[in-house]
Amino acid sequence: MNWILRVLDREIKRFKTADPFEIASGRHIVIRYFPLGDTFGFYMKNARHQVITINSDIEDFKKLYTCCHELGHAVLHPNENTPFLNQNTIRSRGKIETQAHYWATMEVLKYRQSRPEYYETRNLLLRENGIPYEMAKFF
Repeated sequence: MNWILRVLDREIKRFKTADPFEIASGRHIVIRYFPLGDTFGFYMKNARHQVITINSDIEDFKKLYTCCHELGHAVLHPNENTPFLNQNTIRSRGKIETQAHYWATMEVLKYRQSRPEYYETRNLLLRENGIPYEMAKFF
C-alpha cells in the first residue's frame, strides 16, 4: 500500500494541505450533504462531475473520516461509483474499499498531524483521531 501513501503525499503537496475538504475543492469535486439514514456517504462520477455525498446527520468527526474515505475513492478509483459504509457493516468489502479505508486513515492522521508512535495503544490513536477501530489493521 506504499503507492497509496505516495499518491496521498502528492495530493497534499499539490494542494498544500491535508484537509480533505480543501483537496476536494481544489480538484473541483462537489461535496454535498443529505440525510442518508445508516449510510455515512458515497462517491459517484456522473457526466465527468465527481460528487461526494456525506450524511448530514452524522457527527463531525465521522464527516471528516467519511470525506477522506470518499476522496480516496475519487483519487484512486475515479471512474467507480462506490457506496460507502453502513453503520452496521463498517468492515471493508473488497479491494477498493480497503484501499479507500487505508487512504482515509492515513489522511486523517496527516490532517491532524498525529504520529502513531506518540500513542500508547492503537485503539487510543484511533479513538483520539476519530478513526473507526476496524482500521487498526493498518498499524
